[in-house]
Amino acid sequence: MSQPTAAAGDTAPTTMRAVVVTRPGGLDALQIKDVPVPVRKPGWVRIKVKAFGVNESEITTRKGESDADVTYPRVPGIEGVGVVDEADEDSGLRPGRQVATMMGNMGRSFDGSYAQYMTVPAVQVIPFETSLPWEVVGALPEMFQTAYGSLTRGLDLKAGQTLLIRGGTSTVGLSAATIAKDLGATVLSTTRSPDRAGELRAAGVDHPLVDNGTLAGQVHELMPDGVDAALELVGCSVLADTLRTVRRHGTVCFTGALAGQWTIPDFSPFMIPGGVRLTSYGGQAADLPADVLAHQLQAIAEGRLNVPVAKVYHGLEQVRDAQADLESGTTPGKHVVVLDDREPGALRDPGS
Repeated sequence: MSQPTAAAGDTAPTTMRAVVVTRPGGLDALQIKDVPVPVRKPGWVRIKVKAFGVNESEITTRKGESDADVTYPRVPGIEGVGVVDEADEDSGLRPGRQVATMMGNMGRSFDGSYAQYMTVPAVQVIPFETSLPWEVVGALPEMFQTAYGSLTRGLDLKAGQTLLIRGGTSTVGLSAATIAKDLGATVLSTTRSPDRAGELRAAGVDHPLVDNGTLAGQVHELMPDGVDAALELVGCSVLADTLRTVRRHGTVCFTGALAGQWTIPDFSPFMIPGGVRLTSYGGQAADLPADVLAHQLQAIAEGRLNVPVAKVYHGLEQVRDAQADLESGTTPGKHVVVLDDREPGALRDPGS
């Protein structure tokens, strides 16, 4: 049985502002509404949201293109940072504690972070302590969890090894490059545009590569035996070529499909070169332990890790702009929404 709850010093309001998708649609489906503050269940934590990143999966949810786990009406948001408002006494999470959370079906089968308050299972809450601004910390949870989990759980990357990141100018790709360099790896990373090679170098990439659909030749010119590990973020349309970039007994980790192709028609295991290992990574919050997040926050504060923030938005009324900018793909990096304690009145649509 859960212990009595630890509640915030100031009583939470009974209503809050949230972005709600009542039906799938375009940007106008993102409506700001006054809704009840979520009631916390035993084993869950209520968080006062300070910032959240905006992600492709939330656009998919808004369009109604997610799987059956997503139901409507829904407050989107698969990640967020803030402070504990209320938690079980035995959770160790005191009111006011800085925390991050991500994944675990938040924003999909239960309401997510596009709100002033959210509730999530305690198992997916990561406490931290930092003086970094919320706009920086808000960019990190999903991006770092995916990048770190792919490099460790997926690839078991070690210092001195070589890594190829395919899809390098994505937020996960840029984050993976900085983490891999911090781990002591040599990094090759791709962009489809020669003009964006500088972004890769700024993230610490040793060898930026222009991806024209075929990389194996370029990689083997630099590493004749192939790289030790490859992180696949582009998808199944290029997976066969990525597999050919890796040395025998090296590993490819399939994490994302930026090009939109998640499956291979008539897949044959014999497309995998002999001795090359293929794995995948989906990941959960537990794959980013608190001590690892603390190390990354310290590295950011010391300037050893770069956070690829594309743009910062202020207030829930700018969520539409954030999703529109993310969809356009014109600004690389993470789009982050910061909530002010003095959140202004909603700019509602007629009839909402």
